[in-house]
Amino acid sequence: MKPRVDLLTKEYPPEIYGGAGVHVAELSRELRKRVALRVHCVGAPRDEPGVFAHPEPDLGPEAGAALRTLGANVSMAAGCAGADLVHSHTWYANAAGALAKVRYGIPHVVTTHSLEPLRPWKAEQLGGGYALSSLVERTALEQADAVIAVSAAMRADILRVYPGVDPARVRVAHNGIDTAVHAPDPGTGALRRHGVDPGRPIVLYVGRVTRQKGLPQLLRAAFAVDPAAQLVLCCGQPDTPEIAAETAVLADELAARRGGVVRIDGMLDAVSLRQLLTHASVFVCPSLYEPMGIVNLEAMACGTAVVATATGGIPEVVVDGETGLLVPVEQRDDGTGTPLAPERFAADLAAAINRLLAEPERARAMGAAGRARAEHSFGWDRAADAVHTIYREVLAG
Repeated sequence: MKPRVDLLTKEYPPEIYGGAGVHVAELSRELRKRVALRVHCVGAPRDEPGVFAHPEPDLGPEAGAALRTLGANVSMAAGCAGADLVHSHTWYANAAGALAKVRYGIPHVVTTHSLEPLRPWKAEQLGGGYALSSLVERTALEQADAVIAVSAAMRADILRVYPGVDPARVRVAHNGIDTAVHAPDPGTGALRRHGVDPGRPIVLYVGRVTRQKGLPQLLRAAFAVDPAAQLVLCCGQPDTPEIAAETAVLADELAARRGGVVRIDGMLDAVSLRQLLTHASVFVCPSLYEPMGIVNLEAMACGTAVVATATGGIPEVVVDGETGLLVPVEQRDDGTGTPLAPERFAADLAAAINRLLAEPERARAMGAAGRARAEHSFGWDRAADAVHTIYREVLAG
């Protein structure tokens, strides 16, 4: 009989806004072939069998978002009665896993997609809730039966930030990509709908508007990018009104200095994302903190060369000189990831982008190599196999 595993997450389709949500959605599909899987998520009711949604309780205006999240976690934990193992993703669900472990005496596996102490700018978004989210994450990781890191770099971060975690319990299982869904799409409907000229080179960014993703650094670099190229910014949900305003000012200043700046706000549908990635001359990931970065895999799967910061788990995905170019960066060790020499980083980022714009044949060859790497090394079946192996080891004691 297959063991019953309850997967605990904030995000689950159709409510997905980040890489952790993509990870959970894709991994759960593969895990259902290996275990008796149930999913507990936060938010509105879902119609999918075996998926249970837990709304955040109304705790009054003074409670804040973090306490409301913990309220939903209590409900999630109660729903885990009868499970053989619980598996939580991100601090938004870690408390549910920790509570279920204590209440029902079942093992708790945690997948880390980022670490709160390495995202201090989240205090802007969560206020006093940031201390609460950090407490939840630390407690969950230190008492978990196994901790899964999405990259080797993330594993090193866990052991550095949380020395109380036993290294023997920390394993690596990389994110994956569905190369049947994320594949080159020659259609141009999405480009024309958003005012992107398919006949001009395209430098593409896709990501949330957050300190972590380095969008302000890209906008500063873009002043030195070949003006013949369009800069297409697909901007997801901003963390705070302040970062949204800062980004808008930089984007407006850039648009006043050069043409071809296109901003697309909100989550893209799958077809639009594929078409934009496929037609991009260069995909740029300027992240200052990136445990792995599924979006780089999405670009590679669509056959597009990547320019990315050489930080976190990105070098485990993007092979410098083969599937793209990595831009080195020296960063503060205060947890913010701020470049020590921001002007140099921006100049190096622009230089790497311009290099591939000037050598389109090389960029196309890198794109083809990226597609092959995504197909051969990063399937979700491989990720699910690795996670399933960890489940078996934990259940065997």
